[in-house]
Amino acid sequence: MNAEQPSGPPEPTEAALPADAVSPPDDANDLRGFHFKLLLGKVLTWVLIGAFVIAGGIAGAVLVGPIIGAAAAVGIFLVGILIVFGIADSRAEDSFFQTYATQRGMSLTGRQVLPPATPLLRRGDDRYAERTLTGPLADGIEGVLALYTYEEETTDSKGNQQTNYYRYTLGMLDVPESAARVPELYCQRKSGLRALEKFEDAFRGSKQRVTFESEDLLDRYEIFANENQDQNWLRQIFSPTFIVWLTESGLPDKFAFEFVNGTLCCYANGHKKKAEDLDRMSAAAAAVATRLREESLE
Repeated sequence: MNAEQPSGPPEPTEAALPADAVSPPDDANDLRGFHFKLLLGKVLTWVLIGAFVIAGGIAGAVLVGPIIGAAAAVGIFLVGILIVFGIADSRAEDSFFQTYATQRGMSLTGRQVLPPATPLLRRGDDRYAERTLTGPLADGIEGVLALYTYEEETTDSKGNQQTNYYRYTLGMLDVPESAARVPELYCQRKSGLRALEKFEDAFRGSKQRVTFESEDLLDRYEIFANENQDQNWLRQIFSPTFIVWLTESGLPDKFAFEFVNGTLCCYANGHKKKAEDLDRMSAAAAAVATRLREESLE
């Protein structure tokens, strides 16, 4: 499971935080104030803001009048502060992920393309990981955490184009031991009415729905596998303990997974930018991989 190399190395910024500056951040917003103060303390920041304020104020005064010129100067000043705040927010997020990666022995990279190994990774008109963290997801289990986005272009009846963005946090691992036993397995979040399931299944082609006796599982998930899949083996995978874990444990929001030809892709809604949420995704992905691997090796 090798991602394509990013377009270039991250540009050097002040995202790397001095060790004695603050305590390690718990989420991407913790260091926003630190970087905001750091930027406001730079002479260059005020020189740039001041230059635009003066230029805008003079232009407004000459073209319209002194009152408009003063209003323009104030407006440009406020916009300048907002821009500085936005830069601080971006640097705070960079600092958080760099610190998170270092603390957990992972390598951090920027935007790159992930291999199209599962259906989620093939969706949309464009798809990419905005950040990836590669390394241990649990003791002895290596994998990738990624902030993944895919885009879909739509056109309305008037010809206006719009881009829709769908964001997920992924936990990806290779589990080659299970590829022969279960070439494809999809554990998706429940959608639609149960009364329509038979109608929907008629259009699924070679994939068949797998049902279990657990009502909690059926209420939360839809599970599919190849039509020739050994059903008894699947039931061993979805043991009572594993079903309880899926339905009662503190999993990431809307957690689900896809397993195709040895590649496991676990995912949850949204880009997670808190340490506890990223840890939860790591643990969940590692747990699913361990369950598949253990059953395959028995």
